Amino acid sequence: MIYQNKIAIIGSTGSIGKTVLKIINQDKKKFKIVLLTANSNYKELIKQTKHFSVENVIIKNKTAFKKFKKINKNTKLKIFNNFDELKKIFKKKIDYTMSSIIGIDGLDPTLKIIRFTKTIAIANKESIICGWNLIDKELRKFKTKIIPVDSEHFSIWYSLNNNNPNINNNLNIDKIFLTASGGPLLNKTNNEIKNIKIKDVLKHPNWRMGQKITIDSSTMMNKIFEIIEARNFFNLNLKNLDILVHPKSYVHAIIKYKDGMITIVAHDTTMEIPIFNSIYSNNLKSFKKTNIDLTKLNNLNFTKVNINQFPSIKILDILPKKMSLFETVLVSANDELVRMYLKKIISYDDIVKKLILLLKSKEFTKYKNKIPSNVSDVLNLNRYVRLKINPKSV
Repeated sequence: MIYQNKIAIIGSTGSIGKTVLKIINQDKKKFKIVLLTANSNYKELIKQTKHFSVENVIIKNKTAFKKFKKINKNTKLKIFNNFDELKKIFKKKIDYTMSSIIGIDGLDPTLKIIRFTKTIAIANKESIICGWNLIDKELRKFKTKIIPVDSEHFSIWYSLNNNNPNINNNLNIDKIFLTASGGPLLNKTNNEIKNIKIKDVLKHPNWRMGQKITIDSSTMMNKIFEIIEARNFFNLNLKNLDILVHPKSYVHAIIKYKDGMITIVAHDTTMEIPIFNSIYSNNLKSFKKTNIDLTKLNNLNFTKVNINQFPSIKILDILPKKMSLFETVLVSANDELVRMYLKKIISYDDIVKKLILLLKSKEFTKYKNKIPSNVSDVLNLNRYVRLKINPKSV
């Protein structure tokens, strides 16, 4: 059997990182974890390094780094504070890396580790949205394979026989539909939403996710991001991408070909399945758990998105056809507005209203004609947008 032997996990203390470790733990002898990284959760990182006999760690937060180093001062564990030290860790390419740091902060580590891994699985959508041209350049330069593990994009990638990016150059695709559950507010009235409590917005019916992505699901912003992600990763036109509401979340993508054939990809509502398949190449090991109720496939209940219920869909009409820095404006502004909502600085309705107003302003529409030339372009613009929205944010 073929296994990905030597592994690194960027963002191992988050939900995706923990899922990778859970899968590896079921077959522990077949893997060697060379590197784990975290920002500040040093206590969880200590547990992980001990359980998996890890050789190297990177912990970004300086306070957490000092505490971690003090606790591990008498061990052989090599402890680093930044990703510039990767060349000290890797003498040759490892087999597999999971990139799962949340937000734009995941872009720089992703770019830096590509040269050191044969395969990189990416769960950081912001990197693909805001810096895909930079990632693609590194992938080509170092001949590294990439696997998207967002359930929708993994489903597309999987159904296209693990095809590389730029698929529309050689496949007869008419339309790709990404499915949306509709989130926690799908069946709420406008009056109910006006008085909704944060705790109720955070109750997703199908997925167990963090606060930020659950809010994005409720506004449908996560699906806007996934459309951009698919456009970039698979080199598709926006006109070839669409969204369908599918409350059960069993079907993750539908691919319609110009020859009349349609492929529907379904799996249970767990990230374990795409992650498992990204680790075990060529399906040489069986996934042991599935809870999907096939009788429910008798009523898939696909519907078009109601623009009155999800006004964020209007953003699709103002997106540029090709990748630009405008997407960094979009991601940064949404991040800051969601943060302000969770801190009760703005109302729920304000998230999308303020976002659309900002995106239509002349100050930011100019970025549709600019592409990032380096990581600093993305990070500096991210900071500027946040400060513009809320001067106290940075």
